[in-house]
Amino acid sequence: QVHFVESGGGLVQPGGSLRLSCQASGFTFENYAIAWFRQAPGKERVGVACTTAEDGKTYYEHSAKHRFAISRDDAKKTAYLQMDNLRVVDTAVYYCTAGDWALCIDWKPQNDNWGQGTQVTVSS
Repeated sequence: QVHFVESGGGLVQPGGSLRLSCQASGFTFENYAIAWFRQAPGKERVGVACTTAEDGKTYYEHSAKHRFAISRDDAKKTAYLQMDNLRVVDTAVYYCTAGDWALCIDWKPQNDNWGQGTQVTVSS
């Protein structure tokens, strides 16, 4: 059974940093693209960062470029999201998901497999 456990969220001041982790199980992690999505209160869940399986290419939503960095450790079946220079608008619950390469192109979730998410709150 596919399972994700996100962690690393918390309360941080604007300009601060956090590193999120996504521990996956139940599928062949190294064969799938991994993406981070976020959902702010009252808004839709949207993709922010994605990394492909075959070549580890990375893709970012516009506001995340140059501030966020996605990485993966296939041996540990874990993906990470380093977030720097955080802004109040980054406040959301962050989730990870897996899919084929198209996930990184069209940002459309390909299944309903989500973890419980991790809360990121950016506030002074």
